Amino acid sequence: MVKSARDSVADQATLRLRQHGLRPTRQRVELAGILFRDCDRHVTAESLHDEVSGAGVKVSLATVYNTLHQFTEAGLLRQVIVDASRCYFDTNTGNHQHFFVEKEGLLIDIPGEAIEVAGVPAPPDGLSVDRVDVVVRVRRG
Repeated sequence: MVKSARDSVADQATLRLRQHGLRPTRQRVELAGILFRDCDRHVTAESLHDEVSGAGVKVSLATVYNTLHQFTEAGLLRQVIVDASRCYFDTNTGNHQHFFVEKEGLLIDIPGEAIEVAGVPAPPDGLSVDRVDVVVRVRRG
């Protein structure tokens, strides 16, 4: 039996979920298949919901939010908060920072070695710095 491209994507999504300790439910597999099928990218819960709905997948926006947060906790995604009302999820979990084109709502990766952060204060006793996120706001023209 020949597998369809959809079956192959589902198999890859299932494997990725299991490797990160997540049970591959139908909705997680569908969302992971769409989210990770292309190159690294930045999505909001709303943009991913629109994308999966357009692909004929029936899933609520609340489920998309919950799944994105589960993927983040499992290490599949990195959350990028640009302000109090905008949160993106990044499929690139490696060392990098971001440019943010505010009027377009667009995040652009900055390679990790291209930026240095100095003067990070020592954390309180019993805590350690996990990472420092930098969002450089830019505009066109």
